[in-house]
Amino acid sequence: MTDSQDSPRVILGVSAGIAAYKACELASLLTKQGFSVRVVMTPAAREFVGPLTFAALTGNPVSCEMFDPHQEAAISHIDLARWAQAVAVAPATADLLARASLGLANDLLSTVLLATSAPLLFAPAMNPHMYAHPTVAEHLQRLKARGARLVGPASGRTACGEEGPGRMAEPVEIARALYGLLAPQDLRGVKVVVTAGPTREHLDPVRYISNPSTGRMGIEVARAAAQRGAQVTLVLGPTHLAPPPEARTIAVISAQEMLEAVMAEAADAQVVVKAAAVSDFRPVDCAPCKVKKGDAAASQCRLEHTTDILAALGRDKRGRVLVGFAAETDDLLAHARAKLKAKNLDLLVANDVSAKDAGFAVETNRVALLSPSGEVEELPLMSKEAVAQRLCERVARLLGRAT
Repeated sequence: MTDSQDSPRVILGVSAGIAAYKACELASLLTKQGFSVRVVMTPAAREFVGPLTFAALTGNPVSCEMFDPHQEAAISHIDLARWAQAVAVAPATADLLARASLGLANDLLSTVLLATSAPLLFAPAMNPHMYAHPTVAEHLQRLKARGARLVGPASGRTACGEEGPGRMAEPVEIARALYGLLAPQDLRGVKVVVTAGPTREHLDPVRYISNPSTGRMGIEVARAAAQRGAQVTLVLGPTHLAPPPEARTIAVISAQEMLEAVMAEAADAQVVVKAAAVSDFRPVDCAPCKVKKGDAAASQCRLEHTTDILAALGRDKRGRVLVGFAAETDDLLAHARAKLKAKNLDLLVANDVSAKDAGFAVETNRVALLSPSGEVEELPLMSKEAVAQRLCERVARLLGRAT
């Protein structure tokens, strides 16, 4: 096995269901997020997706046969079972779930499931009537009782044309569940307050000052902290993205509302991560009705500064770890260093929001992590989920809880 020691090692088991095409997307997603992925297919799964597809997506050979003369000497089923830090089966058909529940070992995938001590994750996918059968429920219950995690199934129209629960969960949901399985519990019991999203400062009931932030980066930080055992409060500005269910969410609109919520929640927090893109200015007056083009008020708008939440926290840290974000368009590190010092931060995450593949309204980010000691860690382009995990690793280190 030649995989990087820093990459989480995951076996992706693929059984014979039409949802196997989604497993291709999952393999690609996991690989992009820094996982080392090895695919193990049941013989029948090859009727739906070819092994070469998974090999191309993961950069690793695909294992299909129990006794493959080309692979068995180098990568046996026991080697695979020992190598894995987690095993995810997606799709997990009714047949595969039954064999896993009963401890059968009549193909390579079921043998790996029986031989591994790694945590197991199953993404069921089948016809709604099959999913509703008592036997399937018994097998699922037995697997859960042994510690296996389930993700899905979702409800909706299945490939056979019927409606109901049985659709395989979306790849992004399965990837998040894997993060949860593998995440160290180095923030267990720590209260973490995270801010995310934009704020809106209204000029009148229909117009406001804001920015393009969607809140994705802060949402992923909240999710990652919760996966690592933290008690998370997410103070979230207006966004179309759903907050992680693991976090307690406080919805706000304006900078003033965010200030009040953050200061109240930070009182007993050990960590505050300010990822929100808070408006720096607000109108002095908000018109009670929509301002018309011909109105005198339409030709002028007086602005005033909003309260700097991060600076207020930095002036009275009370032993908290304080993390800030700097969204810049030029002289990234110079501006970031100045903000790190001025706001009395323990860590600052800087990113160039003028880049098309990083910053606002995209799923990836390229950031630099700055410390008061002068250390700068520049991360390559990666998913915001992966950035969030790296950030939480640094927070755990600052708390002296790194594993």
